[in-house]
Amino acid sequence: MMPRILAFAGSTRRESFNKKLVAIAAQGAREAGADVTLIDLKDFPLALFDQDLEAEQGMPENGKKLKKLFIDHDGLLIASPEYNSSFPAVLKNAIDWVSRPAPGEPSLVAFRGKVATLMSASPGALGGLRGLVHVRSILGNLGVIVLPDQIAVAKAHEAFQQDGSLKDPKQQARIEGLGKTLASFIAKLKM
Repeated sequence: MMPRILAFAGSTRRESFNKKLVAIAAQGAREAGADVTLIDLKDFPLALFDQDLEAEQGMPENGKKLKKLFIDHDGLLIASPEYNSSFPAVLKNAIDWVSRPAPGEPSLVAFRGKVATLMSASPGALGGLRGLVHVRSILGNLGVIVLPDQIAVAKAHEAFQQDGSLKDPKQQARIEGLGKTLASFIAKLKM
């Protein structure tokens, strides 16, 4: 059965370096035989997670849609920018809403047993590496198998061509390779 991978960036900015980066990895996963759904968190606006809001109004519609996408996929390709040495609130908020259980549903059903690959792009010298440490920790605590390979693209404002590809062909191949590795790992798990 074909691996199903959900790919997205932890950024909502139109010209996000991380949206460009995750699209490259998604292409690599497709080339390795995966069915990839590339989404933009901007299409799933959510109020900040608030248990009182949840108790009064239930899970927001966009939270339900996003959670269903997580449940329906075997793996996650996540490109996260780094904001102040961590990852963006929009990504944390999405994770928080998706983690909420529906009545009678197993705990963390959208995360347990999923496999994820992380990457980042940042104008800084470390390429967003510090933020990935936090994403890895949180996903691991939620039951996600986070693969060890990750890439942080430094000086992202100089790294991309007009068409969204990376200027450095070796770096382009390495990012595509992240997607391919995730797809092949999931395919082996599903055998």
